[in-house]
Amino acid sequence: MAPPRNVVKIAVQMRDAIPQLIQLDQAKPLAAVLKEVCDAWSLAHSERYALQFADGHRRYITENNRAEIKNGSILCLSTAPDLEAELLLGRLQSGSREVRREALQHLVLLAPDMTFAQEVISRDGLQRLGTIIEDGDDLGEVLALTLRTFLELMEHGVVSWETLSIPFVRKVVSYVNMNLMDASVQPLALRLLESVTLSSPALGQLVKSEVPLSRLLVHLQVMNQQLQTKAMALLTALLQGASPAERKDMLDQLWQRNLRQFIYKNIIHSAAPLGDEMAHHLYVLQSLTLGLLEPRMRMPLDPYSQEQREQLQALRQAAFEPEGESLGTGLSADRRRSLCAREFRKLGFSNSNPGQDLERVPPGLLALDNMLYFSRHAPSAYSRFVLENSSREDKHECPFARSSIQLTVLLCELLRVGEPCSETAQDFSPMFFGQDQSFHELFCVSIQLLNKTWKEMRATQEDFDKVMQVVREQLARTLALKPSSLELFRTKVNALTYGEVLRLRQTERLHQEGTLAPPILELREKLKPELMGLIRQQRLLRLCEGTLFRKISSRRRQDKLWFCCLSPNHKVLQYGDVEEGASPPPPESLPEQLPVADIRALLTGKDCPHVREKGSGKQNKFHLWTDGLSALLGSPMGSEQTRQDLEQLLTMETKLRLLELENVPIPEKPPPIPPPPTNFNFCYDCSIAEP
Repeated sequence: MAPPRNVVKIAVQMRDAIPQLIQLDQAKPLAAVLKEVCDAWSLAHSERYALQFADGHRRYITENNRAEIKNGSILCLSTAPDLEAELLLGRLQSGSREVRREALQHLVLLAPDMTFAQEVISRDGLQRLGTIIEDGDDLGEVLALTLRTFLELMEHGVVSWETLSIPFVRKVVSYVNMNLMDASVQPLALRLLESVTLSSPALGQLVKSEVPLSRLLVHLQVMNQQLQTKAMALLTALLQGASPAERKDMLDQLWQRNLRQFIYKNIIHSAAPLGDEMAHHLYVLQSLTLGLLEPRMRMPLDPYSQEQREQLQALRQAAFEPEGESLGTGLSADRRRSLCAREFRKLGFSNSNPGQDLERVPPGLLALDNMLYFSRHAPSAYSRFVLENSSREDKHECPFARSSIQLTVLLCELLRVGEPCSETAQDFSPMFFGQDQSFHELFCVSIQLLNKTWKEMRATQEDFDKVMQVVREQLARTLALKPSSLELFRTKVNALTYGEVLRLRQTERLHQEGTLAPPILELREKLKPELMGLIRQQRLLRLCEGTLFRKISSRRRQDKLWFCCLSPNHKVLQYGDVEEGASPPPPESLPEQLPVADIRALLTGKDCPHVREKGSGKQNKFHLWTDGLSALLGSPMGSEQTRQDLEQLLTMETKLRLLELENVPIPEKPPPIPPPPTNFNFCYDCSIAEP
């Protein structure tokens, strides 16, 4: 007879004792279960004991998480968390360094458990750890273990970072600023200061004033990837907490000290692969730097500004007045104004008063900045663009100013200028760190591309919006390739001609469209079950291979990874934590298990309580897992990736089936079946082996 649904069969271990195989009634209070387990081993005072999961982080079993106990789970009997916390904290007061070190090693292992962490915190454990950090008597392993334990306890969010004292923060800062420091201490100190900076504006200002940018640059230049990552994390945290003016000053200092060049050569193009966390911080740094353009993008031209009027005149003069000459020498003021207005029209402004074109925000003055930069840093290309189009009289002239204004808007949209940073995005462009004035340089390449595309399309003024749509597609497709340099971007984007864009559009359209002939639709329906089985098989194989996932806390990104895979018999999910940079572990070494039979439902999207940000991270591996788990549960695989895969396979299989019917019209109705032949002498018996 099968046991009730609320009864699970488990094993309970204890050191130097024979394990117990018991049936755990989940409806029975945990204290009663503990009493029975202790009685079986003749242990008095069951309140002094607790149950833990034997695998993984050895989390304590509580009434809140006991539902995670499944059939076949292995538990162990250990000291109750309150007594364990009291014991370990007491050992921190020992005069023996070895005793303190062993106590900290146990604390680090147990600190991720919320139950244990609450017991430590309630016994002033953070204050005791803080005292060790502030005293700084041991700058080696003991300090590193103390910092790690302190961070693990704070990550639970029970105590606010804002409660930390100024002397404590200053002491941690001193560890960051020391020249001779244990390599394991400084990454932890940097991580702690990052959390302080992100969580407390007041303490963040203290960190900003106490940690000089030059010191962070020193850490970034050390060939230690973990130290580099944590230094970059603190740097981006300080930049995010700074005011716009302070941020600009800080970034100017960093660029003057060649940080951009160092990132490009020694981090992006390092022999070691770029970690996800570093990729995120480079994205943040890029986003914050481009954000400095936002004030100019939001500021319209001021018609009363003498400086801005002079900039417009300089733009006109660079195109139409040879060096050393001036407009209309000896002409009347009215005649000079008339000539200026005409030349501004030739320059591509929609109004005789160019200031009216630049009142639109965005792009505001950023468009003027781009045009001036192009005229000064690529004068030949600028003059050629303007004169070539202003001299045409066949209505095919490309308006430089109007194009520049719209192109600036387009670049701001593609590069997300002024948008807040995502908490998890890693979408940075290596090209950004390979070039000074990257936004303006990108404009210079793009405006010449626009002129080239205009000519390829033989466009007129009425086609302006169509040209901009093609240019958007050219830029977006090329940026998605993440070219490593501006020159490579220039090469790739110029190779993406208007004809190539049309070809790509047609190819994509053919992939998306299918013929509507009834026989083809019938064939596709017959092929679907077989192809869906093939997709299901592929998804399950990928689950068996396993995937590395990144843990994300409720407050910020973490540098922790965990690996999960499906057992070869498709009955158990195996998972466990892994170290950064480590290769995926073999399935048999994974400590945690989840029987597939115990999975009741799969929640995704808005129904899933853990989803915070749409589109965060890499979605492909999540599609594979949601599809694979759905297949295991006997549910439809409803992801967009499955739809695309099925469509691709159907299109390919249909084309293969119809290969011999190319250029042959397919009738709407099938032809009549002919009568059977008079004999079957032509049939070959495949079962007869040839001699």
